[in-house]
Amino acid sequence: MFNSNNTYLYIKRFFDIFISVFILIIFFPIIALGIFSVWVVDGGSPIYNAPRIGINGKKFTMYKIRTMVLNAEKSQIDTTSKDDSRILPVGFILRRFKIDELLQAINVLKGDMSLVGPRPNVDREVSIYTKVERNLLSVKPGITDFSSIVFSDLGDIMSKYEDTNVAYNQLIRPWKSRLSLVYIEHRTLVLDIKILVCTVVSIFSHSMARVLVQNILIGLGCDKKIITVAGREEVLKPYPPPGSKKIVTHRKDQHSNF
Repeated sequence: MFNSNNTYLYIKRFFDIFISVFILIIFFPIIALGIFSVWVVDGGSPIYNAPRIGINGKKFTMYKIRTMVLNAEKSQIDTTSKDDSRILPVGFILRRFKIDELLQAINVLKGDMSLVGPRPNVDREVSIYTKVERNLLSVKPGITDFSSIVFSDLGDIMSKYEDTNVAYNQLIRPWKSRLSLVYIEHRTLVLDIKILVCTVVSIFSHSMARVLVQNILIGLGCDKKIITVAGREEVLKPYPPPGSKKIVTHRKDQHSNF
């Protein structure tokens, strides 16, 4: 029996593999230069194996070019500001042009991730998801999504706050989750392509990319508040995550059952 969702997933998988191979081949010199640059700085492994939670709560290792000092994750600070002292000098450049994310094309080839999908989170963040947010685990996480574009200046936003974990949960998470839920509800190959185009535009112009995202959200008939936030037309204020009426006041350091 014909199943349009399965057809979409098969086509999406083929598209993911094709584009990921293209990325790894075309950007190999840049990836190699980034890896070498990090290794020269401190002699440590230039590859960061980042533990993340994927589809159906399955743990996997996400690959990135390391942009921070060795063992930076031991601080349990999961949201990084632009002036974070843990970032290596070369790390600022790698982050600015998203070069550190290119290795995630390997995750896409392995099937852990997709090119487009909700950004994967660490266990500490997933463990405090609301019931509504658990739907984010119903699809493969992605290299990019709406929130990656809307909050491409995350480091700048977080630089104003001492506790970046709480600031993330109050200001970013509520809208990151809502934008990801919008994607899950409306996902198609055409939407994936639009988001990828917006991602490329975002590297050169954050404002233009956000306008493009707003236009997409308008076309999908999204809530006016989400559209306004997507354009970053207002100062971000604390807001409850989807499925909750309470604003997060502290991040619980609990462990999930995944």
